Amino acid sequence: MEDVDLPHDLISIIDDDASLRLATSSLLRSMGYITEFFANAEDFLGSGDLSRFACVVADIQMPGMSGIDLTHKLIAANGQAKVVLMTARTESDIHKRARESGAVCLLQKPFAADSLLKCVGKALEPEGER
Repeated sequence: MEDVDLPHDLISIIDDDASLRLATSSLLRSMGYITEFFANAEDFLGSGDLSRFACVVADIQMPGMSGIDLTHKLIAANGQAKVVLMTARTESDIHKRARESGAVCLLQKPFAADSLLKCVGKALEPEGER
């Protein structure tokens, strides 16, 4: 039997839709990731040492702080942010703001499992390899 080297990175999932949080968490856990999830950006920011998270997967539109604003806040605090943004919105200005925010990837809901895994993999690559 071959040993499989699974990732053990901690990924934060932030979305006000409980079913999407659970589905996203289940998928990432099935691939070996460890997840914590939050209903909004404020709960995430108040959760303690944010450096423990290797990556953040966040919805753009949530009550309170948006995923785009969260990305800006993380970059201002750390100089970088390994953020994957998700949205069900189709307006081009939202997509443009998301791309310009510094997020690593933007997922259009509904998204395929392989798209999420590809974006998370890209976010976890060393800085020079992205």
